[in-house]
Amino acid sequence: MALPHATVQALVELLGSEAEVRPNEPLSRHTTLRIGGCADVWVAPRSIAAVQRLRAFLFREGIACAMLGAGSNLLVRDGGVRGVVLSSDHLRGLHIEAVSDEVTRVVVEAGVSTGKLLSEALRRGLTGVEFLGGVPGSVGGGLMMNAGTYLGEFKDTTQEVGTVGPDGALRTRSAAACGFVYRGSDIPRDEVIVWGVLLLRPGDRQASEEAVRALRERRKAREPHGVANAGSFFKNPPGDFAGRLIEAAGLKGERIGGAEVSAVHANWIVNASRAKACDVLALIERVRARVAEVHGIALDLEVRLLGSDEDAQPGVRSVGTP
Repeated sequence: MALPHATVQALVELLGSEAEVRPNEPLSRHTTLRIGGCADVWVAPRSIAAVQRLRAFLFREGIACAMLGAGSNLLVRDGGVRGVVLSSDHLRGLHIEAVSDEVTRVVVEAGVSTGKLLSEALRRGLTGVEFLGGVPGSVGGGLMMNAGTYLGEFKDTTQEVGTVGPDGALRTRSAAACGFVYRGSDIPRDEVIVWGVLLLRPGDRQASEEAVRALRERRKAREPHGVANAGSFFKNPPGDFAGRLIEAAGLKGERIGGAEVSAVHANWIVNASRAKACDVLALIERVRARVAEVHGIALDLEVRLLGSDEDAQPGVRSVGTP
């Protein structure tokens, strides 16, 4: 662990019961790929005020801070993460209020799962987030990367986003100021998303449920299940699909160590057998090189990379499929 014990104790005293603090925490426990080394310290604040105090303290002390949501679109390197990993696990506030007969305002904190947000919207007969039937993870991560499916994406319903900057200051951005683009945004990566405001509309509950059901069935038929994964690894290039390009390059089932290009969907790299991050990274480069050679197209990553290849914690392995 790189952070001194006194610093960890100072964090515990600063946050008290308003946060969960775990030194030397294996991040393989917090990613859907079940891969990753340890965080020096993993902290899960229970309030936005605690996030502000934590970030201000880290800023003063010159300690690095990385954000972690549900870990569904993330590859943590084997060396883990130096400094503090700030988890949104306990930021679960969700407030729904009708503004008018036509508009309902939803204030949702970053740690709320996309599934929870969707189920609440469907239960109340609200439309606009049906696309979440195909989006795993948390709202914070979904906002940062403008997650979505063919039914829509976060930019279609977002009114504003709240973040906490490195200095602990709370900032609010309109949707236009967030700069949402395909699987990305202009929200600074050194700011932590803590809440979003979505505008939904009353609609036909049965039609919404049918749309979500069709989306889930489509994804279930086309995507791997029962194996640790991080969802789609590469962004679709303009006018084409990453999965089609990878499959056409003959890479389905390609394997390095415990990492494998899924035989079900070529744009999914899965943890088939206790893979390490280095296995996945090597397979990413092989896929990119082959697709560039065969198709002349450079694939961009959709998953986020976090951490260091160095200073790996001894004795810590990924929690993968045996």
